[in-house]
Amino acid sequence: MSTTKNPGAEQGSHSHYRRSLGTIALTATGLGSIIGSGWLFGAERAAAIAGPAAILAWIIGALVALTIALTYSELGAMFPKAGGMVRYGQYSHGSLAGYLAAWANWIAIVSVIPGEATASVQYMSSWDFGWAQALYDGKELTGSGVGLASILLIFYFFLNWFAISLFAKTNTAITVFKVVVPVLTASALMLAHFDTSNIAHHGGFTPNGWSSVFTAVAVSGIVWAYNGFQSPLNLAAEARNPGKSLPKAVVSSIIIALVIYVALQVAFLMAVPGDKLGASGGWAGLGFNSPLADLAVAWGLNWLALLLYADAFVSPSGTGMIYAATTSRMIQGVQENGHLPGVFGRVDKKTGVPRPALLLNLVIAFLFLAVFRGWGSLAEIVSVATVISYITGPVAVMSLRRLSPDLKRPVKLRAMPVIAPIAMIFGSLVLYWGRWPLTGKVILIMAVGLPVWAWYEIGKPLTQGRKPWAALLPHLKAGAWMVAYLLVMAAVSYLGGKDFGGKGYLPEGWDILLVAVIALAFYYWGVRSSWRNPSLVTVEDELAAEESRAADETGEADGTGAAEGTKAPVGA
Repeated sequence: MSTTKNPGAEQGSHSHYRRSLGTIALTATGLGSIIGSGWLFGAERAAAIAGPAAILAWIIGALVALTIALTYSELGAMFPKAGGMVRYGQYSHGSLAGYLAAWANWIAIVSVIPGEATASVQYMSSWDFGWAQALYDGKELTGSGVGLASILLIFYFFLNWFAISLFAKTNTAITVFKVVVPVLTASALMLAHFDTSNIAHHGGFTPNGWSSVFTAVAVSGIVWAYNGFQSPLNLAAEARNPGKSLPKAVVSSIIIALVIYVALQVAFLMAVPGDKLGASGGWAGLGFNSPLADLAVAWGLNWLALLLYADAFVSPSGTGMIYAATTSRMIQGVQENGHLPGVFGRVDKKTGVPRPALLLNLVIAFLFLAVFRGWGSLAEIVSVATVISYITGPVAVMSLRRLSPDLKRPVKLRAMPVIAPIAMIFGSLVLYWGRWPLTGKVILIMAVGLPVWAWYEIGKPLTQGRKPWAALLPHLKAGAWMVAYLLVMAAVSYLGGKDFGGKGYLPEGWDILLVAVIALAFYYWGVRSSWRNPSLVTVEDELAAEESRAADETGEADGTGAAEGTKAPVGA
């Protein structure tokens, strides 16, 4: 079975990574992932959906991300491995649930890379040059726009090709710029024009009702933005002290980003000219190609517009570079889970970079760019796929507490038994808020990846003359909850309230309650169906061996242990 691991091979690949990233570098990675194209377009898109109540959407989104991030922080500190986000479901539930979670996570992250390139080119189309304006037709990139975005993808690729140290130095510098410019933008727009009547008029604070606030969380790019918290977790194998640095980096990046995004949203809402709002029929009618830059020009802040045009390359490029790095580690993780050819698990000895995985993601990014040419369409797909990948964390963290209570946990929150089910409810609500038929489409995308899983778990063993059914059965039983969850959530989305794109069979308010109950039911089913599968046994052996080696090295350094002829037992 492909789910039986080879510890020696996996340890060998991870030995080529360089543990060179500290807390600051990891925080910069998380913050740099969160502040990408989202800050350039998110304020307008959220306002178009929810009006001034978009402010609340950013706060709700941060609360959802923070709750889910806490579950993943414990997991990331426990298992400091490359591509950590695609591994946890495999450890707790085996092959099927692990693969579905990994597939959803990878789809959500790899599609961000062309999204960032698209954002840069879309902003560029506002330049006062004919060739620049020809890059974007108002809805999607033109042929020349796709060509320029493709060049940016290659740029992200080569920045990651040479070494993780080059990535870290480049990213930290870019992140500083990416934080300064949004803060400067929010401040300058507030000083230039702060029209509070924009909130009172044009439909009031919630022109499209409270349901629009929740929809904005799901599809306006808010989930897309906050999803960057997982980048430090995917680089866990390169963290110097993952037990301390990972949770600090994850939580800090979300909180800092929340402050910046709320400031930008307030600045955008107050800076939109009232006559433009009236002429467009309200917030939903706004149609900026380069929202913040267009407002800067409207209020005579030409210097700010120029800075924003420059940052439209820097911010998305910095995020695209980060995601190119983290997705390559995710691909290596999927390969080590047993669901990709061995070549994608190779890490270059000299640079510490998984180059074959990096190359595969470049090809996939080109495919996404060819199909989804607008930032908005990519943001919707990324957001819903992200939420599907989120549900693994709350279930996996409590499952592993049940299965491996003695496993070393550098991060262990006492409140996790409460946090985990709440995180599951939040994730399920955001999935429902994504609106039908988008939720159904993304769930269908999840099914598209199953043939790959079936080949490695069924087809390949059969071609080798082996009968996989007996070994596969416990994986199917343990993963049944996740398959059923996706089907039930698709049905609830279809039958749910009209405010969320459904048929309206579920009354307003009761649909939210039903989703929360469903989330709790599947949470407890998921935790109870976890089992000590081969992947978990293997990683426990690896961690015990690493701890034993560390104890030996400590003993040699202080003149005890090995010098006295003693050796710490495995698992000590």
